[in-house]
Order: sequence, then C-alpha cells, then structure tokens
Amino acid sequence: MGGAGKLAIMAIAAGIDLGGTAVNYTFLDGDRFLIDGLCEHPALSREGPAICLQQIADGLEIAAARAGISIDDVSLIGLDTPGPASANGVFSAKGSTNFVHAEWSGFDIRAALEAKLAKPVSYLNDGNAGALWGHYVLFGAHNKATSVAAIVGTGLGGGVIVEGNLVIRGRKGFGGELGHVLIPYQSIAGIEGIEPQCNCGRTGDLESMCSLTAIGKTLLPYFLARHPEHELAKLGDTRKAAKLVRGMAEAGDPLCMEVFRVQAHALGLFFDEMINTFDPDALLVGGGAIETGPEFQAWFVEQIREGMPHQRAEQADIPIRIMPNGDTAGARGAAIEALKAARD
Repeated sequence: MGGAGKLAIMAIAAGIDLGGTAVNYTFLDGDRFLIDGLCEHPALSREGPAICLQQIADGLEIAAARAGISIDDVSLIGLDTPGPASANGVFSAKGSTNFVHAEWSGFDIRAALEAKLAKPVSYLNDGNAGALWGHYVLFGAHNKATSVAAIVGTGLGGGVIVEGNLVIRGRKGFGGELGHVLIPYQSIAGIEGIEPQCNCGRTGDLESMCSLTAIGKTLLPYFLARHPEHELAKLGDTRKAAKLVRGMAEAGDPLCMEVFRVQAHALGLFFDEMINTFDPDALLVGGGAIETGPEFQAWFVEQIREGMPHQRAEQADIPIRIMPNGDTAGARGAAIEALKAARD
C-alpha cells in the first residue's frame, strides 16, 4: 500500500469494484497490494443479479490466479458499487443508473454476494471507496486526519473521511453524496445564463457542473452555441464530442480548456463549502476527468484554487491533491474497508 502503512489484521482481502459494465479486482495482503494496475472482468449488470453475481465470482477466480493466490487464501471481501444504495448495500427501490434490470430494484447486493462467495463481505459506495483509498495514501493507515474527496467521472462521487477511519454514510447511506450539494454556480465567470440540470432533478448541484454528463448535457452545448465553427460542433453528436473534450483540453484547445476551467471553478466553490464545514487536512480530486499528464493536473488544481472564494489565512494552506491510482481507487478502498471492518 506504499505510504499507507500497515493495518492491524494480516489477512488477504479482495477488493471488488463493480461498475455498470466491468468489475475491477485487487487483493490486499497486510500492507501490500498483489495486483498493481487494472484487473477487469465483464460485469453483465444489465443481465440482472444472478448472471452478474456469477460473473463477479468467475472474475474473482481469474484475478486470484493473476495475483498468484488461491481463492481459498482470501478471507474477506470488500465490495463497492455506484448508488443509490443503503449503507449496507441495498439498492434503491427506484433502481440505479448502472443497474437497470428490474430485479436490481431493492436488491441486497452485499448479502447476496456474501452468500455466493461464502465469505464475509463489507460494502461501500464507489465514491466513498475511492475517498478512503486516497486518504490512506496521503495519511497512512493510522491517523486522525480529515479529508474530503471529489471523484469526477460520468457523474460525481466522493466521500468524507473524518479522523482517519470514519467514512460518512449517514442515516440511510446517502451521507457523502457530494455530487448533489448545491453550489453558487452563478458566480462563475463566463457562463452567464446557463441552467445546469442534474439527472437527479436538481438545478446547480456540483454534478450538474462537474462531470462528463455535465459536459455533454450543459457545458459543451453552451460553448458550442457561441463557437459554431469549432470542430466539435461539426460532429453533430454532443455525447460523442463530450468524450473528446478532456484530450483536447490537455492538448491546449481553448474552448475545451474553458470547459475544464468552469468545472475546476465549480469544484473550487464546492471545496469552499467543505472547508467551512469540516476544516479538513486535505482536499482530494480523482476520477477520469483528471487521468491526464502532470502538467494538466497542476493547471486544473490551480484553477480549483482560483475558483475558491477568499479563504481565512488559517485555511488558505489546505492542500489540494490529485488522487493516485485513480482507476483502481475503488477496488483498493473496498479492500481497505474489508480489513477495517474485520478489525473493528
């Protein structure tokens, strides 16, 4: 786990990061991850729980072989998924964006996977799992630090870690749904008249301004309407164009950089709210949006800081860090949580 230190229990824990189309696996043996990068297997979540759970089990066997261990060596399982779901892994009765099959409605995925694998399973949503991993890399396994993480992908997830070991879940598991915190987006320069709508139904929450969905649904149409000569306007497919924005921004395209400037300033407004709520030791940014080179990452962090309202002198030095190993953060955080749950 690099600088993350050692956890008290010496047991192999599997981390399983279940997305809409793929599962990512890792294994944590004490303080050492047995798989360095991505280890993916199809999720088949659209086929419903029975088929998907079998795919998870099959993929776990394959991943264990890649790690050079037997599935019998694995004592604990940590699972993370997108929500909405309860703190114990029961999907919302209204369904989930990534789990559209009718049988997922109200489904207890943690208990079902525990029965399938005959091993104890702990559960986190994917944002909290990523936040936990980033926190441990930054502060180590035994710490009393507080951090807030925003993970920018198709939507916006994240989590709040308080005094080193508490992932904020809340009464029903919806604590730490950072993407749906409202921000004063009207104060961002250069987007006058914009009306950012989130898929959750809110106007002006963080996800409506800072996500791949926000780029395709709101930001890119807004800027292309003002620059119809831009090459992305010629594609005629906003969703396809949205997937090109990150690469073009990193290459220096002015319009695409403006999209990312707006997203960074939205994060700055959000982090200002978190600073005044938690006074954290660090702020973390992760996700596909910043899976870029270090130069672009540094510029993005600078823009986040620029988008923040003036801070108190005592809080102006709170660091903003890029989350390491962002593509494997969920699985690694889930494995850490499994060991923590067993220890507790």
